[in-house]
This record gives sequence, C-alpha cells and structure tokens, in this order.
Amino acid sequence: MKIAILTSGILPVPAVCGGAVENLTDFYLEYNDRHHLHDITVYSTENGAARKHRSTSSAVNHYVFVDTESMLSKIIKRIYRLVNREEYYHYTIEFYLAKALRDIRKHHFDAIIIENRPGYAIHTRMFPRHSKIIYHLHNDVLNINTARHKELYAAADRIITVSDYISKRVKTISPDDTKCITVHNGIDIGMFATNGRKHVGRAALGISESDFVIVFSGRMIPEKGISELIEAMTILKNEPNTKLLVIGGAFFANDTGTNSFIDSLVEKAEPIKDRIIFTGFVPYADIPDYLNLADIAALPSTWEEPFGLTCVEALAAGLPVITTRRGGIPEIATDECAVIITPDDNLPRQLANAISAMTASPDRRKEMSMAAKKRAAMFSKERYAEHFFKALQ
Repeated sequence: MKIAILTSGILPVPAVCGGAVENLTDFYLEYNDRHHLHDITVYSTENGAARKHRSTSSAVNHYVFVDTESMLSKIIKRIYRLVNREEYYHYTIEFYLAKALRDIRKHHFDAIIIENRPGYAIHTRMFPRHSKIIYHLHNDVLNINTARHKELYAAADRIITVSDYISKRVKTISPDDTKCITVHNGIDIGMFATNGRKHVGRAALGISESDFVIVFSGRMIPEKGISELIEAMTILKNEPNTKLLVIGGAFFANDTGTNSFIDSLVEKAEPIKDRIIFTGFVPYADIPDYLNLADIAALPSTWEEPFGLTCVEALAAGLPVITTRRGGIPEIATDECAVIITPDDNLPRQLANAISAMTASPDRRKEMSMAAKKRAAMFSKERYAEHFFKALQ
C-alpha cells in the first residue's frame, strides 16, 4: 500500500527529540525498511537532526518535513491563528496539519495513518478520495466525552489502539464497534537486558551492595504515584537498607524550570533523604544502566494508564514489579512477574506492605525475575511492528 503518516505536529520523526509516540512510529518504520512492506511517506515537523538522520535514506520510507518554526512560518502561523478560530487543536498543530494536507492532496494514498490525533479527521474532506483513514491511538483521546466524538468515530475506517483499555474507551461511543483492534506497544528488549552491563555503579549513587533497591522510572507527575511511593518509604522507616532510586524529571530533557510538584516530593523525602536518590532526567539510552542497579521496580500509577512502557522496560530488565490495576497495566503485568495492587484510600500502606513482602522473599524474586524476562519478550518492537502492519490489512 501507499501510506501517509500524520504525526503529532510537535516532535519530529525520526524521533531525535524523543517522545513515546514518535519512538513507536520509528519502530514500525524500521520494520518496514527491513521488510519493504509498504511505500510510506511521513509528515514530520522540521528538524535539522531529523532531516540528517540515517533513516531518511530508506528506499521505502520517505520524509516530508513541515516548517512550522522559521520566522516566516511563525508570521504565517499567527495569521492562521486569527483566521482559523474554530479548529480542533492548538493553532500550532493545526498549522502543521494544514501544510501537511496541502502536500497530501497532491498524491494518492491508499491509507492515511493519524498518530494519536483523531481530531485531524475533521479535515477528511481535504484528504484524497478513497484513502482509508486509520487512527493509531496511544491515549484516551476518543470516547463518549470527546468533542465531536460521533463525527470522529464515523470518519475512521480502522482504529488501532495500544491496549484493550483504550479500545474499551472508544467503544463507549459505539458498543457494537468493529473498527478497533489492539496492538500492544513494544520496546527494544535487547537494550534493557542486563548482559552484565555496569556502566553505572551503586557506589556512585551512594548505594551499597547490601542495600535493597526499589526503582521508580517515569515522568515525575502526580498520576504516576511517586508521591504515594515516597510516603510508603516513610512508613518503612525501620528498614534503613531499603533505598528508593527515582529516575526521571517533569517532562523532557530541556525542562529546566521550577516544578512545584517535584519540590513537594523533595520536601516529603527530607526526613529520609539518605534513603531516596533522585537522579533527575536521564537520557533514554542510559535508563537500562540505572534499572540494573535495582532489586525490584515500583510503578504505582494512580490514573488509568493507557499502556505502560516503563512497566515493560522494568520487566525486560528482569525486575519483579509492584504496580497497580489501572488502565492497560494488567494487560502487561501478570501475577507471575508482578504484585498488582488494586489501589484503595491507603495506597502508601499497600505499597509498603508489598515492598516488605518482596524484601523478605529472595526466592520469589528470583522466580519473578525469570518470569519478567519471559513476559517482556511478548512486547518486543519487532512483534509490535509485525502486528501493527497486520492490523492495517
């Protein structure tokens, strides 16, 4: 098939600036490059590093870079903002979309994949006739409470979701839905395997070899449950050799401003600051090194997690996981490799109890570690890409 891909309109593809959706797009484009399945054109925001990336030399994946940030584009964008006040997304995104569609209309595409922005489909009247419209939903962005949900649902020929949970949310619009198909996300499993890598040592972080280390990895936002996890550590005040390694920042690497939530976490951790290590932002390529310092992972999301890539990453590193029954997480973690908590009003106590039980059970941790690696193999980037392209048929 001849396929066009509309990206987020913010971060570029290839994913030189990161972004979960952009990295996952890279994965299936890499697979297409190896197997020559389809002729794909990606509409990305302009970025010099992305334009020079080796992926752009592919014979089957083509990249059109949409300028949204040059001085001329910024002027035109401001005018666009004044003229187009009734659009669906922020005017910066709508400006990217308008420019991408201008090029799309010059070509024939069998299918147009919309990455996580179903609102783009409001403009389907501008798409080439007979092109199939396919949503790839990474978040809970299409449900009965979504603006213009009936219109958006009707516009799609296929809806690929990252979890059964997201499919279930789409089905609040149409209980008899036949458009949704779940394709679970994937990661580079080999990247997270231990393989004896020791690029970061415990001593460098003030952790001794005899310490029991819990790792939290992810964005430092309230929905990830990091505040409750720190409270759990205060409950375990009589276990001085239990340490918490917190990997991550508020958002991306360039987010250097103050953050009141992170400030509150540091304040909450003050009484036990010798047992909690905040790394701040860590480049994605270095995350495996930090995971491999830990004995277990704790990822206690308090919101309905659409999927949970950090959970897969921890499992791939061979870590038993303590997590929560939220959103798509139970589709990843099983009782063989994880302690799955149904959160109640005292989540910190639940977490503390789970941590204590894991600390006291080395044999169980060993069994769970083996099960974790086996489970993670179900979410490889190769399997993800294979299933993604099957879903397009």
